Amino acid sequence: MAKRVGVDKWLFGTVLLLVLFGLVTVFSASAVMAKDQYGSPYPYMLKQAFWAGMGLLALVALMKIDYRRYNNRKVVIGAVGVTIQLLVAVFAAPGSHHTHRWFRFGGLSTFQPSELATPVMILFLAYFLQTRLHQMDDYKGTILKAVAPPLLMIALILKEPDLGTALVCAGVMLFMLYLAGMQMRYIWIGGLAAVPVLGYMLFFVPWRLARMKVFLDPEADPRGAGFHILQSLIAVGTGGIRGLGLMEGRQKLFYLPEPHTDFIFANVCEELGLIGAIGLIALFVALAYRGMRAAYLSTDPFARFMAFGITSAIIIQAFFNMSVAVALVPTKGITLPFISYGGTSLFVTLACMGVLLNITREID
Repeated sequence: MAKRVGVDKWLFGTVLLLVLFGLVTVFSASAVMAKDQYGSPYPYMLKQAFWAGMGLLALVALMKIDYRRYNNRKVVIGAVGVTIQLLVAVFAAPGSHHTHRWFRFGGLSTFQPSELATPVMILFLAYFLQTRLHQMDDYKGTILKAVAPPLLMIALILKEPDLGTALVCAGVMLFMLYLAGMQMRYIWIGGLAAVPVLGYMLFFVPWRLARMKVFLDPEADPRGAGFHILQSLIAVGTGGIRGLGLMEGRQKLFYLPEPHTDFIFANVCEELGLIGAIGLIALFVALAYRGMRAAYLSTDPFARFMAFGITSAIIIQAFFNMSVAVALVPTKGITLPFISYGGTSLFVTLACMGVLLNITREID
């Protein structure tokens, strides 16, 4: 069969639908809050539209750049070095609520360096593992060298602290190593080594311990620690099958915290109901299928790892966000890709999709 001369149109169309869905949803979720804060319902939507436009420009540009250009030692080492420096430098930036996650540029915009960690980690692992497919039993020469830079980035993200993003990075790293042929015993060893760290983060950090307790019994403190979860569940349950209608949600009226970011899926459920939620999930399923298809059909190991890593990162993040909204996992503060308000997240995700779409040009 001849190679493609164009990108995967189904994947491209799915991305455009997700971006459009996100813009409409951000406006619906933020209009009342923005009106109260800024005197206009449009600021959040306009900022999101700006970053969507910039992200789509990056997508189109990267879609036309041969992905093999990234398969270069200087590019990979440079990207890893810059990302680690940014993750260190962010601690010198002014913090917010005892966290150091953003560089703030006045009141106009922010930049979150941890958003770069996942794609850079994927790039590094794809470059490193492509030539080690038959050396995955070499613990010192392959496994330790493969996990060293990702673990350093994960440690810095945990220090911010941002446990949710760190877990996404860790999940993507394990999936990529398993795809490369790493045996399950190493995954078990890594999991056991992570237990003390995760246990400390969850049960010995007071505010996280409170979050774990309220996850198990949110009604024990309905107006305090359990408020987020309960209001999210009320929004999800109120929507029913068909929802209250776009712009007609009630929980975003200063009941549901962060309705345009962390809990935007709850707003979708309330306004568009089960039908709208399933429709949104279907778009992510379509993206997962086309992305994994590209990985499966790629004959170039570097392309296969890149496609798999990009796709799995988006799906893992979407799973965590939706699970938080319906109280399947504790609150983590992870955005919903393409949908949640956030310029850095949207821009980086669309840029990654540009790379993935370029890879689809090369499959049969």
